[in-house]
Amino acid sequence: MTPPMRPTPDATPRDPSTAPTIGQGSPAVPTHASRSIAAAVRTVSGLTLVSRFAGLARDVVIVRIFGDTALASSFRAAYAIPNLFRRLFGEGALSAAFLPEYTLLSRDDPKRADQLSSLIVRLVLLATGALTFLGEIAFLVGLWLRRDNAELAMSLRLMMLMLPMMPAVCLTAVLGGMLQVHGRFAPPAAAPIILNLFQIAVGVLFFTGTLTDQPTLAYAIAAAALLASAAQVAWSLFALRGKVRWVGLFDLVKEPARNVKDRFIPASLGLGTLQLNTFLDMLIAMWPIWIGPTMLGRSVTLDQNSNAILSFTQTVYQFPLGVFGIAVATAVFPLLARTADKPDEFLDVLRRGVRLSLFIGLPASVGLWLVRDDIVSTLFTGSRDRGGFSAEGLARAGVVLSGFAPAIWAYSLNHVFTRAFYARGDTKTPMTLAACIVVLNLVLNLVLIWPLREAGLAYSTATTAIVQCLVLGFLLRFRQGVRTLDRHTILAITRIVLAAAIMGAAVYFVSPFLPRTGTGMHRAWVILSLCVVGGITYALAAILLRAPEWRWLLHKGTGERVTINE
Repeated sequence: MTPPMRPTPDATPRDPSTAPTIGQGSPAVPTHASRSIAAAVRTVSGLTLVSRFAGLARDVVIVRIFGDTALASSFRAAYAIPNLFRRLFGEGALSAAFLPEYTLLSRDDPKRADQLSSLIVRLVLLATGALTFLGEIAFLVGLWLRRDNAELAMSLRLMMLMLPMMPAVCLTAVLGGMLQVHGRFAPPAAAPIILNLFQIAVGVLFFTGTLTDQPTLAYAIAAAALLASAAQVAWSLFALRGKVRWVGLFDLVKEPARNVKDRFIPASLGLGTLQLNTFLDMLIAMWPIWIGPTMLGRSVTLDQNSNAILSFTQTVYQFPLGVFGIAVATAVFPLLARTADKPDEFLDVLRRGVRLSLFIGLPASVGLWLVRDDIVSTLFTGSRDRGGFSAEGLARAGVVLSGFAPAIWAYSLNHVFTRAFYARGDTKTPMTLAACIVVLNLVLNLVLIWPLREAGLAYSTATTAIVQCLVLGFLLRFRQGVRTLDRHTILAITRIVLAAAIMGAAVYFVSPFLPRTGTGMHRAWVILSLCVVGGITYALAAILLRAPEWRWLLHKGTGERVTINE
């Protein structure tokens, strides 16, 4: 474990009598960190918002085609596997292990940075290519052994078709991290739009009557996703032109490459807890299709539709998380890596990241919980002649969303806290905690699925995320000496909680006056009206409570100096 860093001798604490751990004192620091975070968050959030809307449109199209059926469950499971590796390795562990080294080399020795990036790209292709080959063999064997089970066979074929996405999406994620180090946040944030548009284009064939056979459509949409993943790689390489020289000699990067290797496995668990928990949820939800109707000697309360209900509902809570929560962590990580040896600046970046995550994540949790039934009804109800969820499926989806929504703020903070450890070279602490969290999630899953069905998986994921967040904050203080919560940060969090409570009260009292009858467009207006009420109320409450976070998000910087006490 990396020992706690202490302030440099020239740091000027506000209270000289206090012990010299990070977080004491409030020196004035340049606004470049605040401006950089805000600008990056705006860029990533703006383009990710477009991407998430495209992803939401994609999911609505797929729901209209497949509904809450066994085929929908199998399609979502096949789609989840390559994306698990993207989030776990490409966006998560590998980026966390690679980007700090690449950031420092890009600043101090560009030639070595080019060598390291070239080596990592080659290793990613080699490793993911090997995993894809082994996975295809395993699926072939499973298909031969269980060829008498039609639904399982369909699931295995879809997984075989979509597994080759893995090398491409992982490579895209690594290239996106490199672009962020070079200050180019827009291209990687825009890359998922390509994936969504390809699938929407094929889905439209169903609505035009060109292609109506559901299994054929499932294969066609899967093939479109595969082609789109290759297009994403081309897009990212094009965006990197002139920033990286791809070389074949790696003699100068033995030590940085060793550091990446040593950090990689711990980071896989540390940053991948939510992804691993989500994957465990999917395995359990797919149990009736992949294994059978009993688990641990008991009849499961899940059914063949459970994974479709769980998976599509996950995309709803992942919308604000992906647009805002991950955007903050994405923007903060390169800055944390650059300031890891500058205690006061490091803490300034971390505190601002924490406050921005809560400023965005807490009202998202409150609002999404309040409108859970309205939003699943709006998104997943089909038209008279076009699929969609059944009435039972809509009710079950609402309960699932009520489990996921309360922890959006915790999902966001976990990304920020974990990256703070990684920026300072400590991968073991988040890894150890993550292993415990995964075990806890599995235990809660197996306890809650019988009374709550697939909603038990959602409540388990949310509970473990909150536990992980609280423990990470505690460990930052006592393992790294990073005092995230000082008096000013606590006051800021209090203001955010009050603003979110005021917003929630406004939405709660307005909601009964909006009728829930009519077409899907009418239901969409209900959601839009509640969002407007909530957004305006939250903004006014933040202004009246003098919460500075809204100004940070809008601030472009004028060169003045501010204090971290703001």
